[in-house]
Amino acid sequence: MTDYMPWRDDEPLAQESVSLEAAPPPDWPAPGSPDIVIARAVTPRPIAEVAARLGIEASQLLPFGHDKAKLPHAFTDGLAERSRGKLVLVTAITPTPAGEGKTTTTVGLGDGLTRLGHRAAICLREPSLGPCFGMKGGAAGGGRSQVIPMEDINLHFTGDFHAITSAHNLLAALIDNHLHWGNELNLDPERITWKRAMDMNDRALRHLTVGQGGQGVPRSDGFDITAASEIMAILCLARDLADLQRRLGEIVVARTRDGAPVLARDLKADGAMAALLKQALAPNLVQTLEHTPAFVHGGPFANIAHGCNSVMATRSALALADVVVTEAGFGADLGAEKFFNIKCRQAGLAPSAVVVVATLRALKMHGGVAREALGKPDPEAVRRGAANLARHVENLRGFGVPLMVAVNQFDQDSAEEHAVLREACDALGVEMAVSSHWRDGSAGSEALAERVAALLDAPAPEPTLTYADDAGLVDKVRAIATRLYGASDISLKDRARRQLEEYEALGYGHLPVCIAKTQYSFAADPEMNGLATGHVLPIREAELAAGAGFVVVLCGAIMRMPGMPRRPASAGMRLDEAGEIEGLS
Repeated sequence: MTDYMPWRDDEPLAQESVSLEAAPPPDWPAPGSPDIVIARAVTPRPIAEVAARLGIEASQLLPFGHDKAKLPHAFTDGLAERSRGKLVLVTAITPTPAGEGKTTTTVGLGDGLTRLGHRAAICLREPSLGPCFGMKGGAAGGGRSQVIPMEDINLHFTGDFHAITSAHNLLAALIDNHLHWGNELNLDPERITWKRAMDMNDRALRHLTVGQGGQGVPRSDGFDITAASEIMAILCLARDLADLQRRLGEIVVARTRDGAPVLARDLKADGAMAALLKQALAPNLVQTLEHTPAFVHGGPFANIAHGCNSVMATRSALALADVVVTEAGFGADLGAEKFFNIKCRQAGLAPSAVVVVATLRALKMHGGVAREALGKPDPEAVRRGAANLARHVENLRGFGVPLMVAVNQFDQDSAEEHAVLREACDALGVEMAVSSHWRDGSAGSEALAERVAALLDAPAPEPTLTYADDAGLVDKVRAIATRLYGASDISLKDRARRQLEEYEALGYGHLPVCIAKTQYSFAADPEMNGLATGHVLPIREAELAAGAGFVVVLCGAIMRMPGMPRRPASAGMRLDEAGEIEGLS
């Protein structure tokens, strides 16, 4: 155990924090059972009981049934002056297509900290329907480290994604409506940059022509997935309703024929969008399988967006819990970089510790093993692949925050492979803990939780960011590429260079950059595993997200509307005779 004291008494809570009475242990299905089967083995506690662990009264909740709720704005506004708990960021090495278990580890670590007696909470992003029905399936954790109700969370949940999609498409409709009724603002139809959005993987919608049929203004258009929408980023970065509406008004949707930017507030769209998003901005509260409070709110991807859950949820959790465990998407080169350089920069957050999730299968992939052979023991491949972990560790050290490595254990892992990885971590001077939370829940993550708690004894350091606000946009991209990705330089297509120069001329040069690239490599080429040293990062184009407060930079062939694989996950889903969902994982 650690000297860190888990219970704060400097701020009165709405009511005394309570511990849930011990429930009979569930009759766990066999290890390896589908996640949905394991989740159904647990009876959720009434959400009011879960909220009471954080000192929240039932009257302060906006319930969505018995097992989920939102925190109303009147309540979250009152948390602003509370002292904050400790924030722990969970990130990962460069992943395999199946992912390395950041969400599962975040849940397992939160449950482990609760098991040790800490008043803990976790903060996650909401799953998107795109990958749920596409390649990866659901995103509510796995095994005995899940958030519930997993079916609701993975599908419609509290309707936040639908509200974001509606607000996004309202703005798109108002743009075309303005063109139809005379175009008073003199929008250039060839320079409208606001696309439409849908929460589904659908490559056929990437490029379209709208306004056909004789009654409209024909122009090129397309769809992005909702997780990549600027509205999603705005919801996740807004501090309150006033900040939400201000940011919505600052969205740049087009240029006039004279080249001047046209904002959403010029179209009188910001108020209506804010009305659609009012309830969606309120953080969602659910629970883990072990009833640890879980804030699941917002869902930007980390490869094509900024990859972090909402500031509202994170701040609320920090005001109510003593330790908050959150995650940022994909590898540390994407989610963690954006967590520091975008979320922390804008919200003034400072994590006390970082946990880097590694798996032996990912290390073997980076060591040159074919994907179909990753389940076979290969200590030497682990040794070679540890170079990928080493770069992530060194990159994260550059942010100045204490860190450790968590090995997400799989049943096929061998003791010899773990020993090789421990040697590599010892050589890096970084602590490592093997965690079996997927199989064993908090009992399997207790050792990891003890080591993380020990890192929290020291005050949270102010993170060192990769670049200064006043650096040029190209210099910001180059700093990330050369310092974090191992690139020798960047290359910019003429279109991208013109766009970045234009954004600086319009007064947006102070914004951070959000690099959109493949999650499978430090480079823009997904086939370059391991270190990918000395590559040149190709910049194709840029997009201004003025309301969100960053500039998106697209690399290589990355798309902001994904497609589905040959056999999508949806093919394995159905309702059984009792009306229960099967195949959702």
